Amino acid sequence: MRPRRKSALLWGAVGALAFLAGVQALQLLTSATVTLQVALGVAALVGVGAGGTAYWLERRVGPAFEVPETDGTESTGKKEQP
Repeated sequence: MRPRRKSALLWGAVGALAFLAGVQALQLLTSATVTLQVALGVAALVGVGAGGTAYWLERRVGPAFEVPETDGTESTGKKEQP
């Protein structure tokens, strides 16, 4: 699996689980009730939205955060002494 697709799937899972945690907190702290089917359905939509957004954004924003490749020599950050 390509890293970009894997990253998008993981962000989708994080989004869906975060939504479900929010629904559970809502039910614990208030008298509101949400059926399991509705919660899972909306969580699926949130997961698809989060995954799609992550997939779309990584192509546009990702190159700005890439680490430049080196020429194979390692730098320790120390100056060489003559």
